[in-house]
Amino acid sequence: MGILRYVEYYLARLLFNVKGKDAKLYTRDRLFSGIPKNITITSPTLGPSPAQLSIDHSQFGSSRFPELSWSIDPNMPGTKTSDVKEWFMIVEDPDAPIPIVPNHGMYYAIPATKTSVGSEDLQLDSAKTAPPSDGPEAKHLKGGFRLGKNLRGTLYSGPRPPVGHGEHRYFFQIVALKDQLDVKKMKPVATRDEVLRQMQGKICGWGEWIGTYENKW
Repeated sequence: MGILRYVEYYLARLLFNVKGKDAKLYTRDRLFSGIPKNITITSPTLGPSPAQLSIDHSQFGSSRFPELSWSIDPNMPGTKTSDVKEWFMIVEDPDAPIPIVPNHGMYYAIPATKTSVGSEDLQLDSAKTAPPSDGPEAKHLKGGFRLGKNLRGTLYSGPRPPVGHGEHRYFFQIVALKDQLDVKKMKPVATRDEVLRQMQGKICGWGEWIGTYENKW
């Protein structure tokens, strides 16, 4: 066991109570004020939220993205499935002992007809012929949507909490949009803030599924 793991453990215990920055999550932004939490999300393999993620889902394994499926809750008034023109997804960890909330994965321009996602969807689609306006830097994925920028600049980064810092919660947040995002007004690989600005007046619902993971000593 290397010295760096001891140092990591010491710092994690020192910062053990630095958690719970839920107010900084994407769906806690002021744009979501008054927007119903009307999307039900579950995992065919792991079940409803909250669910425990395995080592294979973490960076200690293969960072496998959990299978998720979602739908508009029919018992909630207002938004209907037919109102949705596009989906958006972001994965964040509000329990990380740093000032920001790490973005582990962000995906936009998800077709309205797509209501499930798995690890196979998050592979680059090299066969896709993108319009020239997208630019060579744009990242199109096999799931039929686009890759946004995350903290590590990867397709997806699985959980990697500090050893001894306790259980972390990973919020898989999905947003329903009543109008499509204007991708031409964003970078080829859009940032979190760019997408948020583009969502102004377009949000018609949201939901979240929480996966938990702990890096034990």
